[in-house]
Amino acid sequence: MIRASIVGGSGYIGGELIRLLLGHPRVELHQVGSDRLRGKRIDSAHPNLRGHTDLTFTGRADIDACDVLFLAVPHRTSAALLPTLPDADLLVDLSADFRLRDPDTYQRVYGVPHPAAGRIADFAAGLPELGRDALRTATRVAVPGCMATAAILALAPLAPLVEPEVTVDARTGSSGSGGSDGFADSHPQRSGALRVFAPAGHRHEAEIAQATGLSVRMTGTGVAAVRGVQVVCHATPRAPLSEVDVRRAYRAAYDGEPFVRVVAHRRGAFRYPDPKILLGSNHCDVGFAVADGRVTAIAALDNLVKGGAGAAVQCLNVRRGWPETLGLEFPGLHPC
Repeated sequence: MIRASIVGGSGYIGGELIRLLLGHPRVELHQVGSDRLRGKRIDSAHPNLRGHTDLTFTGRADIDACDVLFLAVPHRTSAALLPTLPDADLLVDLSADFRLRDPDTYQRVYGVPHPAAGRIADFAAGLPELGRDALRTATRVAVPGCMATAAILALAPLAPLVEPEVTVDARTGSSGSGGSDGFADSHPQRSGALRVFAPAGHRHEAEIAQATGLSVRMTGTGVAAVRGVQVVCHATPRAPLSEVDVRRAYRAAYDGEPFVRVVAHRRGAFRYPDPKILLGSNHCDVGFAVADGRVTAIAALDNLVKGGAGAAVQCLNVRRGWPETLGLEFPGLHPC
């Protein structure tokens, strides 16, 4: 058994990390940090965990050395915390601080200089499907954003086959905004809404471009769901492509991958990737359509699991040489 701790355990991603680690057969959840909730029971913030743990939140400064430390803190917080963190064999950051490899790109996207540019190279990309070899020896890992993960997995197998300019239409549930109580995210404002929150220049464009080598234009829309991400990506083939060609590309990329499934069927209610049947699971479904000289790639996942906490646990499994599915076997619910 190894000891795992979490800094920033009061939010939605932190709650999913707690849930997954409590069920992991080779992990002991040691401490969960939250200055705001210090001393309160974990299940006061995450009521789904009642009866599963007696842990209480620990102040961030009181987190001890451990085998793996997860950072589930807001963007631009992880980098500032690095000098104060306890020793850990593996550090897994779920914020955006170390996802981009180029400090100038970071400044352009986030509007401020990178607070720890000299540490960027210490972090491996936390997407096992594209960077498994680096993860096996990593000591620092940066997990991609949820919509970025979906788009990267949809587009990476097609990148050699399509023109470099692609568009990504991303939809996400309200949990992607975190647990803030702002007016815009209140139930009366979100219920039934299709809210375009990023009509152009979404920050995940840079992550997707970095991973795929494509030039990405992305829009983001909030939909009337709590969890889930779906991306619809439009690309133009370099040369004529058939459905067989595209399916072959996906199979070459993802055959044997435990958490990526190719879903592109002729009929059925869920013939293309849909996050509704993935909630709680670590799967990302990818699919496609070919028509009129264009390829449309589709991907769906649970933003809090494969798009966050589940990906972090998957990276831990890779780093330790364990089966990647360990602690991540839940298949999702249907109906829900």
